[in-house]
Amino acid sequence: MSTENLPQSPEQPPRKPRVAVVFGGRSSEHGISVVTAGAVLKAIDRAKYDVLPIGITREGRWALTADEPDRMAITDRRTPEVEDVAESGEGGVVLPLDPGNREVVVSEPGSVPKALGEVDVVFPVLHGPYGEDGTLQGLLELSGVPYVGSGVLASAVGQDKEYMKRVFTSFGLKVGPYVVIRPREWERDEAAARKKIVDFAGEHGWPLFVKPARAGSSIGITKVDDIAGLGDAIAEAQRHDPKILVEAALRGREIECGVLEFEDGPRASVPAEIPPPQEHAYYDFEAKYIDSTPGIVPAPLTGEETAEVQRLAVQAFEAASCEGLVRADFFLTDEGFVINEINTLPGFTPISMYPQMWQATGVAYPELVDRLIQAALRRSTGLR
Repeated sequence: MSTENLPQSPEQPPRKPRVAVVFGGRSSEHGISVVTAGAVLKAIDRAKYDVLPIGITREGRWALTADEPDRMAITDRRTPEVEDVAESGEGGVVLPLDPGNREVVVSEPGSVPKALGEVDVVFPVLHGPYGEDGTLQGLLELSGVPYVGSGVLASAVGQDKEYMKRVFTSFGLKVGPYVVIRPREWERDEAAARKKIVDFAGEHGWPLFVKPARAGSSIGITKVDDIAGLGDAIAEAQRHDPKILVEAALRGREIECGVLEFEDGPRASVPAEIPPPQEHAYYDFEAKYIDSTPGIVPAPLTGEETAEVQRLAVQAFEAASCEGLVRADFFLTDEGFVINEINTLPGFTPISMYPQMWQATGVAYPELVDRLIQAALRRSTGLR
């Protein structure tokens, strides 16, 4: 579906496509999602699109929000909340579940439900579970509403780091050593689960990185230098996800590369390098978003290295059946590039690496947003 194919009434002038920007959500990345939404709302061309901002609270309520991007910024080292910009503390927005009806309705207690008009495409800027992981994508597929980004399977694979690595390995991409502890393993025999991690450390050495298997934005990750810190690291990861992933530390440079879907297929951006942050043990949440540790764009790589990481980024995009956009993260080691993970809805704030890499490639932020919306409008929902 393209902009030109939108249904028009002969008595009325052609209407603009309506974009619902959905943000917030129930995951621990709620605040960063709100910041991302503010940046996207600022960038959408209002002469070309109508915009409907919809926030999902931490409790899961869908709320109509103010279209005021300046209120969605990090202030005094605090990330914003959907409740900060919600137009009401009660009621909620309801998407249609009938593929033949795209009209969004808002309801308030004691009031007649109010139609907000049809939505032509959803731009989800949710990070983490209950948004980036295929759950929202499944709802939109049932509703028959096109949306920005990957479908159900690719979103789920991109969120679960274990299965992401399994998919990459099956397609010939090199991944680093890792071990997974599933909830039932922990519940059945906690001592055996801990021994599994200790044995992994004995084989691959310290430090280890203990992280939630299905989270992002570096939330819940701990760098563990020895066995003494293992218990607290496991507890922190399990606060965000009962399934945890333990990775061996890779010696190498952190390199990122963006992938964007063009009319003729996916293309890779110039890569970026993430230098070791000076005041942090690694590139954690605060280094990324609070202290804004700058990346190096473009990365100081040879021509051959740049071409190789771009090829691998597109290969990862295709391997996971992604659509729209992906940020692919690598380590450049003595043995070559090792893929760490992909993000199907990467950080999209003005300081995030994905838009910075495309800016350096020649695609400015507003054009980037427009290309993503147009790519979504070209696709149908359902099997494809």
